[in-house]
Amino acid sequence: MLTLCGFPISNYYNKVKLVLLEKGLPFEEQLVMVRSTDEAVLACSPLGKIPFLRTPQGALCESQVIVDWLEAAYPEPALVPSDPFEAAKVRELATFVDLHLELVARDLYPQAFFGGTVDEATQARVRKLLARHIGGFQRLAKFAPYVAGERFTLADASAFVSLPLVALATKLVLGEDMLAAAGVDWKGYVKLVGDRPSAQRVVADRKAAEAAMAAKAQAKG
Repeated sequence: MLTLCGFPISNYYNKVKLVLLEKGLPFEEQLVMVRSTDEAVLACSPLGKIPFLRTPQGALCESQVIVDWLEAAYPEPALVPSDPFEAAKVRELATFVDLHLELVARDLYPQAFFGGTVDEATQARVRKLLARHIGGFQRLAKFAPYVAGERFTLADASAFVSLPLVALATKLVLGEDMLAAAGVDWKGYVKLVGDRPSAQRVVADRKAAEAAMAAKAQAKG
């Protein structure tokens, strides 16, 4: 049995969960909070990061490593093309979204989502980087209608869970949705992917977890 460990609010957790659901694999979910110092967690994810996946062979951490392993271990239905170069292009897009869009925008999250503040120098740096990186993303992305072409692929598992966060964080902190301002129709794309049963499950579980977290915080006063 596969066990996905983490929590349903994490976009990287949901990236892996989306792939598991798309492949129709049976799996369990185990709640693990980020930066856990529990030795059982560190044995699976040495930095206490989530998600990680428990498999019959052992544990795997890092979301892209996990989804690449799932694709290799459970090749049907295929979420990358059979041609090696085209498969690499799919992974290139996934990596670009994760590292050059989401990871950059993540510096805005303390203010956008967690009640903190982000200084003006950080905001300026993020704006400058994202302006360049979004342009690079547009050179790679096809949206035909999926991000890598005609078929749903591993690249969509990254894009579906992360593009809305990039858009919302930039709107809340920088005053504009930088993806939309650059001409990226991320809302239409997210609606397209959101019609898939796997995406509907991921979104429903995420919203339920957010509601539970909000209720818990309100109860604490």
